[in-house]
Amino acid sequence: MRTISRRSVLQVLAGATVAAGAPPFVRRASAAKAAPVIGGELRGAIDASQHGVTPGGGARQGRKLAELISQAARQNLPVFLPPGDYPVSDLQLPDGARITGIAGASRLVQAGGGAVLRADGAGRVELSNLVIDGTAGEDSPALLHLRGVGDLILDNCEIHGGRRNAFNLERCGGRIERSRISGAGDYGILAVDSSGLSVTGNVLEDCGNGGILIHRSAKGSDGTIVSGNRITRTGASLGGTGQYGNAINLFRADNVIVSGNHISDSAFSAIRANSASNAQIVNNQCLGSGETAIYAEFAFEGAIVSGNIVDGAANGISVVNFNEGGRLATVVNNIVRNLRLVGPYVLDEAIFGVGISVEADTVVSGNVVENAPLWGLALGFGPYLRNVSVTGNVVRQAGTGCAVTVVEGAGNALIANNLFQSVERGAIIGYRWKAPATRDLIASPGESFAHLVIENNRVG
Repeated sequence: MRTISRRSVLQVLAGATVAAGAPPFVRRASAAKAAPVIGGELRGAIDASQHGVTPGGGARQGRKLAELISQAARQNLPVFLPPGDYPVSDLQLPDGARITGIAGASRLVQAGGGAVLRADGAGRVELSNLVIDGTAGEDSPALLHLRGVGDLILDNCEIHGGRRNAFNLERCGGRIERSRISGAGDYGILAVDSSGLSVTGNVLEDCGNGGILIHRSAKGSDGTIVSGNRITRTGASLGGTGQYGNAINLFRADNVIVSGNHISDSAFSAIRANSASNAQIVNNQCLGSGETAIYAEFAFEGAIVSGNIVDGAANGISVVNFNEGGRLATVVNNIVRNLRLVGPYVLDEAIFGVGISVEADTVVSGNVVENAPLWGLALGFGPYLRNVSVTGNVVRQAGTGCAVTVVEGAGNALIANNLFQSVERGAIIGYRWKAPATRDLIASPGESFAHLVIENNRVG
């Protein structure tokens, strides 16, 4: 009987492998590389350069690119743009359009007077790893003008310039994320009548009149989430008294969440919610605002303003306009500091240097206000006060610790268990509109008003 040694077994196995031409893992890799071909294209993407679309082409090449995108959309494939500049104007995106490139290097450059990209009525559009450049283009409403796109996905893109807006979105849903928007003449993102839109993790810089605008043509539910964005140097080149110059602006858009954003150097507000009900404005950092840092104003019902830091503004947090129907809020656990008496405009009725202002059906609790040269807290204005509870706050270094209206017709307010320190004109003073009308109501227990309960406050 022949004995088979371990060495001979290994030799036989090695010979079999050589006879097969390659190790098994090499054969598998080769097969995988060759397999995903459909109609001559890699399954992953259609390379535009293989179809005559190359950087620097003219208008005819733009038509080729449009045809290629439409063909790829019909096959549910993305179009890949190699690095370089691709001049385009009013490139129409069909349903299912997917365009990708090399981040920072694949550039769609505005050519002519139209938008760079358009879509109308598409169910789904995906754009990723692209630069969209409008710095040398003609005037157009927006670099990207998308209408009725049910699921927009824009990821890891850069959008530069634009004489007016970077984005115009109408009746769109989906996500704008991890992208950089800079140098828009007017607005970075103007989204009107959105449905299930998320704007998250983006950087917006140097927008001329506004950063992220969530608007509706008529007041109603919107549901947009604006979260984790970094917004810097929002201007107000068109002037005004708050219509422009806001990093994040909600208008008639209900049920919106604004959370975890880092906002600095806004000409007016870091976050301004106008006639926007059920807004959650939570855990944002608001630095260097020109006017009121966080605003809930006009016809709204429901606002949560919580966990925000405001450092540097004309006013800190205002939840007001009960005369227009503004009511129902909580203002809790915020830090507001370093306010100033001067704002971005001059009006006789303007009031600056106030930490937190509220008017109707509102709880103010657990806040810290420091360095408010006019009023630390302001409760009501004229007769516009109803059901305000102010408890457990700390106010230090303020002109007046708490200003509360004592005008006839003002509603109830509870001011209890607050701490005041270094308040120049007094801790709690009654006001008739803008004029002081009482002595310090902590130090003058004999001076009482039926609509006020003031108890257990301390002055340091």
